[in-house]
This record gives sequence, structure tokens and C-alpha cells, in this order.
Amino acid sequence: RSLKLPKPQLGEPRELRALRMQPAQEDVLMMSQTLDKLLARDTVQVELIPEKKGLFLKHVEYQVTSQRYKISVYRRYSDFDVFHEVLLQRFAYRVVPALPPKRMLKGVLTSISEREFIEGRRRALGRFINLVARHPFFSEDELVKTFLTFSGSDVQTKLRDAYKKMGDEFMTNRIATQAKEYLPADIQTQFSTSRELIRNIHNSFLKLRDRAEKMAERSKENATDLLMFGKELSTLGSDASPLPSLASSQSTWGTLRQSLKSLSVEFAVLSDKAAQQGRREEDDVVEKLNLFLDLLQSYRDLCERHEKGVLHEHQRALHKYSVMKRQMMSATVQPKEQASVEQLESRIVQQENAIQTMELRNYFSLFCLHQETQLIFTYLPITSHILGAFVNSQVQGHREMGEVWTELQPKLGCLFGGNNGLKPSI
Repeated sequence: RSLKLPKPQLGEPRELRALRMQPAQEDVLMMSQTLDKLLARDTVQVELIPEKKGLFLKHVEYQVTSQRYKISVYRRYSDFDVFHEVLLQRFAYRVVPALPPKRMLKGVLTSISEREFIEGRRRALGRFINLVARHPFFSEDELVKTFLTFSGSDVQTKLRDAYKKMGDEFMTNRIATQAKEYLPADIQTQFSTSRELIRNIHNSFLKLRDRAEKMAERSKENATDLLMFGKELSTLGSDASPLPSLASSQSTWGTLRQSLKSLSVEFAVLSDKAAQQGRREEDDVVEKLNLFLDLLQSYRDLCERHEKGVLHEHQRALHKYSVMKRQMMSATVQPKEQASVEQLESRIVQQENAIQTMELRNYFSLFCLHQETQLIFTYLPITSHILGAFVNSQVQGHREMGEVWTELQPKLGCLFGGNNGLKPSI
């Protein structure tokens, strides 16, 4: 008996089309970045060019040096301002860090000097340009390259022209119109959860920064106190007026006085070490905290832009569309002039197109938001860099101070009769 083999079902060619390879969705949406990769993209120095005329200059100039492009260019605050403006227009759906204020706020005048304000602004501009130069999408953009490398006379015109040529990211990103296909179904829930988590992280980092600032401030105050302590000992030792005969300890006080005078040198060294410690805490710890805080703040701004901008405009457009539809309905019920009905029809078509574009933009905005959220999480391990810098600054500071104190101890021999200050307490 012959064996019957199963007959294969080939199905329709139409069904085969559905089996075509789907685009690898994760690849486009997920950013395969590590913090080390981001930090290695570029390091940009922003230095103040020494003021040329008088104490208060109308324009402060900065020398901006990119490691990646191996070039230095000169920029004013207004150049940063225009760069920030076009960057925000081009990348409306991404984290664009804010710029520091151009001038001192009226109320602040009393608490900080002009010099401190200018230094604070220089640091903030440095953080801004480094976050931008290391961003996975900005770093490869023409605008960033122009800002970091163009040394012609008018960088502002050059930046504006470059933006006009390119338009915003929605116009140039090849997957902008298909963003919806790549988004997970629960994107809104994911976004809300991440946003809440990032808000809590932001609040914690603000508190950490405030404490680190206080510690740096204390180190500087410690430096002043040590210096004054040494000066006071010196004043005490420099008093050469003769002692009255009734002072029985006259002989020891004479030699003691000489020793006190020389101690001010040691205390000046201690003061110097404490001041260095304060600068280290500021440069290594507070600055790194501020860099991450700037990024977290720009993420918050982006979330607000998404809600107020894209979603708000979308709702307005839908409202306008429904009004037009109602007008159209009443126009067909009560016959109006043909021309006005046709006009209304063409306006409705335009509005439908506008709504379609807005919907696509809305999905693209969500798509970018999803990537920028990943960027925040990619930056989170900077916590270990910050902690490392904090611990190292303390180890170095305490070691250096300890060495000076240790050298100081034997010098107290003459004060305590060779007991090296290890006398039982009084």
C-alpha cells in the first residue's frame, strides 16, 4: 500500500508579503551609549579672555577650545545666545540645556561680586557646551560643528543660515514620519514612570549639590580662620615690650614669644592647603553635580515643552477643525454661495493636513522623549564619578593638612619643654 504524504499548503503570495522582515524596532529607538562613550566625544574648555580695558568691560569674551576639533575660537555671550536659540529651534524635541543669565539679577547684586558672577557664568557656559558637544545627536550636527570651529567674523549669521538650510529635526530625521511604528504600546505609562523617577533623582541631586557647596565654603572659611589664627600668634610673639619684674615666668615667656612668632608661617601653609581643598571641592565635586543638574533641569523643561507645545497645538488644531466641520454642515443645510463653500472645503482639507502633520510630530516628540529619557539614565553612573571625586578630594586634603600638622608638632618642643605638646591636658 503506497504511503500518502501530506500535501504542503502554499497559501497566497499576498500572505508571504506580511512575513517580510519587520524593521528591527529596538535598534532605532534604543540608544546604545555608555557614559564613557558620551564623555569621550569631546571636552570643551571655556576660558575667560583677560579684560583689556578697565575693570568693567561691555563685552566679556571667551576662548572656546574643543578637544575633538583641536581648535580654539572666540565667542561672546551673544554668540552662545544665538547658538542656543537655533539649537532649540532645530531640536525642539530634545534636551537643550539652558543658558546662564546674561546679567546679574537685581537682588543678587548685594550677595555676589561682579567677578564672582562672571566666573559663575563662565562655568555654566562650559557645562552647557559640554553637554551639547557630547549629546549623541547634537554632536554630529552642523550647528555644533559651526559653533566650535567657525572662526570668521560673524558666527551668528553663519549659525542662522545653517539652520535655515536644514530646518528642524522633524524635517531631516529619516524616521520622523514613522516614529509611531517604533513606539511601545505603553509609551505613556513608561514616560510617566520615568518622569516621576527622574523628578525624585533631581530633588536628591539638588540637596547633594547644596551640601557640597557648603563644604567647599567651609574649607575656604577654614583657610581664613587658620591664617588669622597664625597672624594672631605672630602678633603675640612680636610684642617686644619688657615684662614687669613681678612676672615670675619672665624667662620662659621670652623664649616662648620667639617661638610663637615663627608659627605664623606654618599656619599660613595650613591656610593655603585648606584654600586648595575648597577649590578642589568646588571644581571636582560641585561642578560635576552642577553638570548633571543642568541636564536633569533641561529634561524637565523638555517634558513641559512636549505637553505645552505639541499636545497643546494639536488640541487647538482639532478644535479649529471641528468648528470648520460644523460650519460646513450648516453651509450644506442652508445653501450659501458656491465659492464660500468651496473655500471652506479647501480650508478643511488644509486643516486635515495640518492635523496629520501634528499627529506625526506628536509621535516624533514622544519618540525623542523616549530617547532623551534613556540619555538621562545613561548619565546616571556619573554618580560614581562624583563620589570618587569627593572621596579623593577629602583623602588628598586631609593627607596634605596632616603632613603640615605633623611637621608642626616637633616645633612645639620649646613651648612644652621638649614634650612635643603631648603634656597631660590642663
